[in-house]
Amino acid sequence: MNLLQETKYLMNKYNITANKSYGQNFLIDIESLEKITETANISKNDLIIEIGPGLGNLTTLLLENAGKVICIEIDEKMIKILNDRFNIYNNFELINEDILKVDLNDIINNQITKFENVKVVANLPYYITTPIIMHLLENKLAISSITIMVQKEVARRLTDLPGTGKEIGAITYNINYYTNPQYIYTVTKDCFLPVPKVDSAIIHLEILKNPKITVKNEELFFKVIKYAFMQKRKTLLNSLTNSKLAEKSFLEKMLTDLNIDLKIRPEKLSIEEFGKISDYINRANT
Repeated sequence: MNLLQETKYLMNKYNITANKSYGQNFLIDIESLEKITETANISKNDLIIEIGPGLGNLTTLLLENAGKVICIEIDEKMIKILNDRFNIYNNFELINEDILKVDLNDIINNQITKFENVKVVANLPYYITTPIIMHLLENKLAISSITIMVQKEVARRLTDLPGTGKEIGAITYNINYYTNPQYIYTVTKDCFLPVPKVDSAIIHLEILKNPKITVKNEELFFKVIKYAFMQKRKTLLNSLTNSKLAEKSFLEKMLTDLNIDLKIRPEKLSIEEFGKISDYINRANT
C-alpha cells in the first residue's frame, strides 16, 4: 500500500474529510516527507514538536528517528486516528490544543534535560503560517531549528535576504533577525490530498543564539519595520511619516544623517539600516 492509498484508507476508515477551516492538505509524497526529516537532521538526542500532524504521515518518520515526538493537533477528529496509529510507540505524546494557546515554554522546560536539542517540524496551514512562526520566534523558546512546509510564495518571502527585491516584506526582516533561513525544496501541489491551488516548499530556520544585529529597543525596531511595510508602495519616508512615528522633518534629518536615500523604498533597506533607524529614533525619545 503506497502513501496515497494509505491516506485514503484512513480517511474512509474514520469517515473524515480534510477540514478546510484548519487548512488541511495531507502530504502523500514520501520523498517530500523524507526531505523534511533529512533537513531537520533528527536524531535520538532530539525532542521534536510537530505542529498539526493530521493523519500522521510525517509523524511516522519522526517517531522512528527522534528521541521523543510531541504532536500538537487542534482537530479533535484526528486525535483517535493518531492514538490508534502510534500508541505502540513509547516516544509519542499527543496534545489536543491550538498551537497558539499551548504553553510551549512549559512543555519544553519539562523535557529539555532529557534531550540535546528541541526542534519544531510541521506542515503548516497556509492561512496561519506567519502567526505560528512569529509565535515560535517571539517567545524565544529553547529550540534549535524550525523545519516547515509552507506555501511556495511565502517560503520565498521568508527566506529572501533583506534588501534584495520587491517580494520581501516585514516578515523577511523578522525572520532574518532571529534565524538563518534556507529555502530547501519545492513540493508541487499534486503531492497533497486534497490538491491545493498552489505549490509548497520546505524551509529550514536555524535559530540564532543571538539576534543578527543588536538594537537598543527591540520593540521599536519591529515597530519601525511594521510601519515601513504597511504602505509598501510608498517610500520609506512617506510610510514612516504616515504612521505618525515621527514628524517628517525629523525623519528627513534622520535619513540624511544615516546616509539613507530620502526616496528609498523599504524593501531596499538592509536589516542593519533598519537597526540604525530604530536606534536613532530611540535616542531621540530618551
